[in-house]
Amino acid sequence: MPLTDTTVRNAKPKEKPYKLGDSGGLFVIVRPNRAKWWRLKYRFAGKEKSLSVGTYPDVGLQAARRRRDECRQLLARGVNPSDQRKAKHAALMDNTADTFETVAREFYESRLPTWKPRTSRMNLMRLEKHIFPKIGTQSITDVSAPDLLAMLQPLQKQEQFVTAHRVLTVCQQVFVHAIATGRITHNIAASVRPALTKATPTHFAAVTDPKEIGKLLRMLDAYGASPVVMAALRLAPLWFVRPGELRTARWADIDLDSVEPQWQFHITKTQTDHIVPLATQTVDILRALQPLTGQQTDDQPYVFPGQRNNGRPMSENTLAVAMRTIGIPKEEMSAHGFRAMARTCLDERLHFPPHLIEHQLAHRVPGLGTAYNRTKHIAERRDMMQKWADYLDELRVETTA
Repeated sequence: MPLTDTTVRNAKPKEKPYKLGDSGGLFVIVRPNRAKWWRLKYRFAGKEKSLSVGTYPDVGLQAARRRRDECRQLLARGVNPSDQRKAKHAALMDNTADTFETVAREFYESRLPTWKPRTSRMNLMRLEKHIFPKIGTQSITDVSAPDLLAMLQPLQKQEQFVTAHRVLTVCQQVFVHAIATGRITHNIAASVRPALTKATPTHFAAVTDPKEIGKLLRMLDAYGASPVVMAALRLAPLWFVRPGELRTARWADIDLDSVEPQWQFHITKTQTDHIVPLATQTVDILRALQPLTGQQTDDQPYVFPGQRNNGRPMSENTLAVAMRTIGIPKEEMSAHGFRAMARTCLDERLHFPPHLIEHQLAHRVPGLGTAYNRTKHIAERRDMMQKWADYLDELRVETTA
């Protein structure tokens, strides 16, 4: 049976790699480190062969099928897809033998099997957005420390100090690969870091005073946005998950019909599974939204699809832009600030034990002898989430007098 995007996305790692077959020789290998590799099995000159066609989710199911079809068209013309790929690579190497981009992409491919999907996506973005446009065409032997510093200056001027340091880290790793493969003998990136401004840790802006929280909730309720955005704004304080987890929530992970409704999903950042018990107020919001976005498909699985509904979730800036439009300054409240708001009030106002709060925030709880467990204290957390929703309702109707 052909695969679906949901099947590939939800495939869990096992102790040993295993295969999930699609059609036409296409299959995906799920590795113990959560990496998912597309491969194509085919026959050429009477011999069975296989070819890598990318990694999931960088290459989605439809893209993998297109690459499969392209390879099968080559086979129909008597061309071995593997030989053609080698010929293209050789031609590219002849023209760009040791440019920074060539070495960087070689390094990137060598690390893909060990990187988590999010790490691979972020590093490729840093290479293609910040590095290649500036030094990609230079020979790696000619790249100098001043070249790297000039490349990072725009980020420094925009005060994107964390990004600047991370971009430099990628460069350092590329130079280490170049040393290991005999292209250069010295890593010049190490000498650039002292010249960068150090990133100062900052806390996300958050409202924690009960009267101000009530005012904030009333402002959110009065905002005239689309039903999808309004639902996200109302659920953000109720769920207090990370903004990226909220906007990429999938209907397939939400159970509204059981005796104890819940949302269970996998957190990419921490590589843990997490459960959010659903308060009655949360269930009501989701049931009202379900007729609009709940007809889930492989192309549109999200609770909060993007405005164009093109198979992508809501933009990462949607909630922040909504709050700025309402008149909530970024110095006062951020989309991430709902987590700090809940942490503070659940502790200081509702007097729930800190370990329950930390578990619901999907943090590892120090001093308890065990790693984070999604089901730990689930009954107490369910009670806490309902009382938190009731508390927000009380603040919403209170006056500020």
